[in-house]
Amino acid sequence: MTIVSKLPTVGTTIFTKMSALAMEKGAINLSQGFPDFPPDSRLLQRASNALLTGNNQYSPMTGLPILREAIAGLIDRHYDRKVNVLDEVTVTSGASEAIFDTIAALVRQGDEVILFDPAYDLYEPAVTLAGGVCRRVVLTAPDFRPDWNAFEALLTDKTRLVLMNTPHNPTGSCWLAEDLDSLWQAISSRDIYVLSDEVYEFIHFSTNAVSIHKHEKLRERSFVVSSFGKSFHLTGWKVGYVIAPAALTVELRKVHQFITFCTATPLQQALAEHLNECPEESQKLAAFYQQKRDVLRGALAGSRFKLLPCEGTYFQLLDYSDISDLDDVAFCEKLVDQIGIAAIPVSVFYQDAPKNQRLIRLCFAKEESTLIEAARKLCGLSSLSI
Repeated sequence: MTIVSKLPTVGTTIFTKMSALAMEKGAINLSQGFPDFPPDSRLLQRASNALLTGNNQYSPMTGLPILREAIAGLIDRHYDRKVNVLDEVTVTSGASEAIFDTIAALVRQGDEVILFDPAYDLYEPAVTLAGGVCRRVVLTAPDFRPDWNAFEALLTDKTRLVLMNTPHNPTGSCWLAEDLDSLWQAISSRDIYVLSDEVYEFIHFSTNAVSIHKHEKLRERSFVVSSFGKSFHLTGWKVGYVIAPAALTVELRKVHQFITFCTATPLQQALAEHLNECPEESQKLAAFYQQKRDVLRGALAGSRFKLLPCEGTYFQLLDYSDISDLDDVAFCEKLVDQIGIAAIPVSVFYQDAPKNQRLIRLCFAKEESTLIEAARKLCGLSSLSI
């Protein structure tokens, strides 16, 4: 029998490929977005205690009450937004599940979903599986700001959902208040919802960075997705959450209960205790990563790479057009092979990448010594060709 794939163009992700190549070559891995340093030891101890002495059975489908209460407190502290713990907060098995649940709950056959390219590679497959079609607004270097005229030109009676991401992976750009206002003006009279991927919400280096949480009108028709993996340096725990108005949350939970039902109970317990006992930790995150960004940027100052602005996330884009004419996929492959650095080609985040764009993405969620050694290797690169 022949299987007809629902995702015929999808293969192994570039992140998996580059990490595997880095391991094979013994290269410094600045490709996949995960830290190489441990989480807070207090959080690990709380997880250990929860495993050994706590509840290891199913949690409520919506998440442990103590964690949902702690999340509501977190939202209140950062955004001055009061959310209903019972009806508006849902714990998920990572942000990826939250995004998939939202798309599956909202998008119907033939519906259109607007993405901003470059876009994280999870988005389109989830839309495709739901029967939807992606329409794309291209963000251009160096600032990657949305073109709102281009956005409005894509709106039709079939537009169901806008999927935004700020701070933005892979570009490190952040939306501004006027961007949220422009989005609201464009969709306010239409039956269109918003999925705001804000997994890097606490990793922004500009006082102008914004969140859907702070836009009173947009948040009434939005799902806001967050990730403890990004906020507490533990991507392998896969614990995220969604904030959405009660009516939207009802639809989200209909899907969530049949995807994972619930997330690992001891990890939820540990996160709840950590949020309650260390409420200041999320406020330290921006300065923590800004220092790492500045170490990398400073160490690369003598290289032939052009450094693009980085306003948030833990990713830095480099323009290598002065070094090589190779396309970015080939350049990244050669980079691993010839100098032992693994990076991500930015073209993989586009449906149609701009011609002659020569950009790669580095992750700086690494120990300072790792960043300095990687920069030393990159500074020694004068050219790279086949």
